[in-house]
Amino acid sequence: MKRNFALREHTYAEVKSRWGLGAQAAQHVIKKTCDAYAVLKANLRAGHLGRPGSKRYRRAIEKPIAFQDTGAQPYDDRMLSWQIAERRVSIWAVSGRVKGVAFTAGPEQLAALTLYRKGESDLVCRDGMWFLLATCEVPEGPLNADPAGFLGIDLGIVNIATTSDGEVMAGRVLNRIRARERKLRTKLQKKNTPSAKRRLKKRRRKEARRAKDINHKIAKHVVAEAERTGRGIALEDLTGIRERVRLRKPQRATHSSWSFAQLGAFIAYKARRAGVPVLYVDPAYTSRTCAECGHIDKANRVSQAWFACRSCGVVAHADRNSSRNIRARAWELWRRGAPSTVPASPSRQSGGAGRKRSITASDARCANPSL
Repeated sequence: MKRNFALREHTYAEVKSRWGLGAQAAQHVIKKTCDAYAVLKANLRAGHLGRPGSKRYRRAIEKPIAFQDTGAQPYDDRMLSWQIAERRVSIWAVSGRVKGVAFTAGPEQLAALTLYRKGESDLVCRDGMWFLLATCEVPEGPLNADPAGFLGIDLGIVNIATTSDGEVMAGRVLNRIRARERKLRTKLQKKNTPSAKRRLKKRRRKEARRAKDINHKIAKHVVAEAERTGRGIALEDLTGIRERVRLRKPQRATHSSWSFAQLGAFIAYKARRAGVPVLYVDPAYTSRTCAECGHIDKANRVSQAWFACRSCGVVAHADRNSSRNIRARAWELWRRGAPSTVPASPSRQSGGAGRKRSITASDARCANPSL
């Protein structure tokens, strides 16, 4: 029995009485259990846990799901109340309500909490620190229905993002850092001593944090430039790229170690807030097509960095040439009447005048880690 409503009817009274939980806490426990089994079912269906009948697959379906003591827990407004001006929260715990718990947040996060906070908050433990992730319903800006053009963005391995204006963001310097981190991680894994394991554990999220920070900065810069010039943003539709592209073994780690989907999501939601239209275009042959004459030839791409057209002879930076092709395709789609095609993330819901998104609008580090 994995359905939420049916499981509540069956177990609500027992969960509430056996563990002395309040009504809302019991409801959240049941919902969290249902969600965990829904995720397991989705992973099994997608093949992430091996083929049906394999040892890993059988272990996943035979072993009941268990939750850690420090697992994330959702709280609604009945279980957690915010006193934002005093930077305090009052939070429900098994032993009773804990009042006056201090948190810290930046000025922008406090402003977002004050103006837009709505709905549930999640209490999360990361590396021994407690964070409150608040949900904010941020209003979208009025969409620019008559853009002066499009800013094409080419995404790549060597240069994370290149604009049709010729600006290259997060290029070779970042790749050297990533290669050094990957080499150090491999060395520590091979060493496999207790000190190496402690160091690996300490550094395990470092690269992910760096990538997220850089993606935020790139997205912020791109959206600000498009808003300043009255243009829209053109991105490649890279859905399913990992399944379509076949790579040599040395290239796999580099290709899979950057979250381009995350970058696209950041650009999408920042563009919505600014009212900037976003179009996703077909990326086929953008790296082989000449932006000047339109000639398509595999030989046009003479190297990773350079493009030389075999028809008109133009020589250009390969990524900038691709971004110009992306810009041209977006402009053609817009002239045909294509609407802004920002995809809605599964974790975000659009409704009414605003958009709900889960953000660390407090990134609120609780001063009382004993909760």
